[in-house]
Amino acid sequence: MSALPSLTRPTRPDRPLKPARLAKAAVKATPAAANAANAAAASFAALTARLDYMSPQDVDNVRSAYRFADEAHLGQLRNSGEPYITHPIAVALQCALWKLDAQALMAALLHDAIEDCGVTKVELIERFGAPVAELVDGLTKLEKLEFNTREENQAESFRKMLLAMARDVRVILIKLADRSHNMQTLGNAPREKWARISRETLDIYVPIAHRLGLNTTYRELQDLSFQHLYPWRYQVLTKALLKARSRRRDVIKRVQAEVEAEFATQQITAEISGREKTLYSIYRKMDDKHLSFAQVTDIYGFRVIVGTLNACYTALGVMHQQYKPLPGKFKDYIAIPKINGYQSLHTTLVGPFGTNIEFQMRTEAMHVVAESGVAAHWLYKANEPDSDASARLGTQWLQSLLDIQHETRDAAEFWDHVKIDLFPDEVYVFTPKSQIMAMPRGATIVDFAYAIHSDIGHRAVAAKINGEQVPLRSPLSNGDVIEIITSTVASPNPGWLGFVQTGKARSKIRHHLKTMALAESQELGEKMLTQALRSEGIEKLPDDTKAERVIWEKILRFSGNKSRADLLTDVGLGKRIASMVAKRIVALLAEKGEKPDALLLSRERFTAHESVSQGALVLDGSEGASVQYASCCKPIPGDKVLGYLGRGEGLVVHTDDCSVAKRLQHRDTERFIAVDWADEPMRLFETTLLVTVTNGKGVLARVAAALAVAEADITHVNMGQERAQDATELKFGIAVRDRAHLATVLRNVKRTSSVLRVQRARPGN
Repeated sequence: MSALPSLTRPTRPDRPLKPARLAKAAVKATPAAANAANAAAASFAALTARLDYMSPQDVDNVRSAYRFADEAHLGQLRNSGEPYITHPIAVALQCALWKLDAQALMAALLHDAIEDCGVTKVELIERFGAPVAELVDGLTKLEKLEFNTREENQAESFRKMLLAMARDVRVILIKLADRSHNMQTLGNAPREKWARISRETLDIYVPIAHRLGLNTTYRELQDLSFQHLYPWRYQVLTKALLKARSRRRDVIKRVQAEVEAEFATQQITAEISGREKTLYSIYRKMDDKHLSFAQVTDIYGFRVIVGTLNACYTALGVMHQQYKPLPGKFKDYIAIPKINGYQSLHTTLVGPFGTNIEFQMRTEAMHVVAESGVAAHWLYKANEPDSDASARLGTQWLQSLLDIQHETRDAAEFWDHVKIDLFPDEVYVFTPKSQIMAMPRGATIVDFAYAIHSDIGHRAVAAKINGEQVPLRSPLSNGDVIEIITSTVASPNPGWLGFVQTGKARSKIRHHLKTMALAESQELGEKMLTQALRSEGIEKLPDDTKAERVIWEKILRFSGNKSRADLLTDVGLGKRIASMVAKRIVALLAEKGEKPDALLLSRERFTAHESVSQGALVLDGSEGASVQYASCCKPIPGDKVLGYLGRGEGLVVHTDDCSVAKRLQHRDTERFIAVDWADEPMRLFETTLLVTVTNGKGVLARVAAALAVAEADITHVNMGQERAQDATELKFGIAVRDRAHLATVLRNVKRTSSVLRVQRARPGN
């Protein structure tokens, strides 16, 4: 097809021409333009022929969307030289094959209007209504926003699309139809783009199609991506498959004839058709298991479609009588469907000449769901308006997207969580009440707890599998009955992030830890700022009342924070220095006539630590994540300590003789504050003992017993990597109450036979 004179350079498939060139194209009408218009009209006629399931009014609405899109894309060409409008029509045609409603088809026709043609969302709302505009907006990438990297842009765009999809699954169906047509025409795009687009399709759209049960689209996108990502490998495998197909034709025909004859004898009405693995799945199997093409034995199979559910099991029995089943290769996805709604019986039989052949048995309704997944919802509505058989399809995963979004604000983190869930290989487990739950293979007790409810996950302290107590990190297996034991005072452990497998569990744990850390940092910041004010002679923080509101507004303008809570959190995290904020508050109070209390000022300054900028903060061990006790020196109550406010890390407590603290103090004096121990700390504190012993039988047991008698909890034991000598050094991590308790422990261990020396480890030991 010849192009217009002003359009000699073909455009990318997903990019329009500039508005100025569109204007030229509209003026310079030629016979070629008329031919292009006729081609587009002919393709739209093919679409309308597929709309027999719609009412005349709906067809008119689709036609009006086509006219609007045709005008918006006027003069734009794809790389193939075809009018751009042929692409939206092809997308809408795929949606019509799924029997999607009029709104979805209108959105399919308009899906590039906002992104490529300068049409606004408001204009679409006025012309076609809010539902259509929302669908189009969900399909529109975020290229008008500024992002630091292409990856950040892509992550944010996918998050937008996936969240729109979770609210309305039609978004992803239209997007998959769009991607399918773009992949079908990728050969017209510049060669350097093939790899990027194909890899993106394999990594994102293929798993989504699989997750939602769109088997036909899943297989097509896989093979098209493989064809353009590895063209040479694709050609070699295609030739090998054609040869194998001709070699095995006789076997396949014989098996089909024998099965059909046996079904006829048993009076089972069945439709039997061949099924072939995709080239990409063959390639992946060869690559993953290091097989040659000849070693891949399950390339071919049969699909048996019968009339009723009972007929599926009857057909299975007939085939098991005719051919021997392969042990361990039977799966009942009818009794326990896959998470995307897929149902079938799978069995692998040993056919003639020892050939392994897979059979899948299902009803017609199951076949529709197997091929179309969530799109079967509209197919059901078209054929059985009152049926809700597909209402459950994919809803569990779609809802989990919204749950993850609620906990995760960062686009890249959100996408990481979603990718975990895009490759499901399920195991099926049971609750104590016999409810079946599908979990990804490798999922743990904690994943299961969060799948039931967030509160169950947050409060989990123990679990039982099949009545036996197990650790929370235990992986799940098919058929396990899981019981979660909870406690009202429990909370998520950061260590869980090291073994959880599902995006939902990971996002819930991270969100809870962040929320808890911010709350603790705010509380710490309030303590620190109050202490800094006392050092300046002010008894307490200004109240958050109307009378003091002006002071807080001025402080927030000074600090750049949005709220009082944000400021206190920043002080607790070390992003703001408490003494500087305190001095500003004192100056503002002075403007109101409030003077520092001379008695408080002298008392605080007399007792303040010499090397720090404000009075001492009292620690009792209950501060949570906002206060960390340095691992280099491991301070315990009774040690002389000082606190370092790391930027964004909260308060880190060191002993005053710690070499790390001394280096920091030399460089960052203003970030140190005085800290002191409470009279009665709330918990135990960890420290390290170095015990030198003479090597012999039972030495470790005797030292451990001595520690137990002294009521010290052993948290870690390290015996080093060297071979045992006459004298060996053991390193014990222990938890003690304070220095007095530690002294008791040291005396107890020192009196133990075979112990030569015992001392507390210090930085550098």
